[in-house]
Amino acid sequence: MNKREEKIEAMIAEAKKLGLEISDDLITKVVIGLGPSIYKKASELVSCSQPKELETIKNNFLKKKLGLTNSDEELDSAIKEVCEQLGTSNRAKKRVHFYALLVMKFNKEDIYETK
Repeated sequence: MNKREEKIEAMIAEAKKLGLEISDDLITKVVIGLGPSIYKKASELVSCSQPKELETIKNNFLKKKLGLTNSDEELDSAIKEVCEQLGTSNRAKKRVHFYALLVMKFNKEDIYETK
């Protein structure tokens, strides 16, 4: 098993442990989409207490990657909702789960469909 397969398995197992209803397929696609960043501890996690990071998620992931044109207030609200869904006391919010939940919230699973 290669490193990516190990990471996918770990993310699927953790999602199940956290009770997140994210499909194994979506987790796999998000892991692949994140590329090498998922192997670095600093970029593997999302810090909901860092406004700059949340702004980057809004601009680079929600607006650019997912192509959303919703108001900033609506996008900020969705990010806050995912922060709460992953648990305010959870200090290890995985970017894979965070992004997958945002994808599901905005019904943008088709972004990860193979062409």
